[in-house]
Amino acid sequence: MTKFYNVGTIVNTQGLQGEVRVISVTDFAEERFAKNTVLALFDKKGNYVQDLKVKTARKQKNFYIIKFEGLYHINEVEAFKEFSLKIAEDKLTELDEGEFYYHEIIGLDVYEQDKLIGQIKEILQPGANDVWVVKRKGKRDLLLPYIPPVVLNVDLKARRVDVEIMEGLDD
Repeated sequence: MTKFYNVGTIVNTQGLQGEVRVISVTDFAEERFAKNTVLALFDKKGNYVQDLKVKTARKQKNFYIIKFEGLYHINEVEAFKEFSLKIAEDKLTELDEGEFYYHEIIGLDVYEQDKLIGQIKEILQPGANDVWVVKRKGKRDLLLPYIPPVVLNVDLKARRVDVEIMEGLDD
């Protein structure tokens, strides 16, 4: 059975020509939403609906405007609000050393000097670098920038991230 990974959520329609607004939840948005890319559409309950081929895509503020081949009118895409766009595992490209897909990072345990401080629950893309949101017990979430002085080691096999929390990050 093919495994799929979430790359975006359709949040609304755009205009009358069948375009949709998509919030990206992927690490390689330009690649995922490139022309001719085939994405799988899943409904709100997580059921596969159909494959969609990207005709055009452009970034606009915090989302992408995407037009799919064969969909020409708002009435054809309006029902897709809150549906997920996913990519099949076999369509993922090989990454360089030290690069990771979001789905590999989310859920990893985070340690500082062998003390468990929490688990990565989400990844934000505010600008220059990704920010990992670490859920902690009894404390507010910790925002960790994915930069070398903070993230020391990522071990996917051990499902562990070692970090050094710099002064000011945990205020």
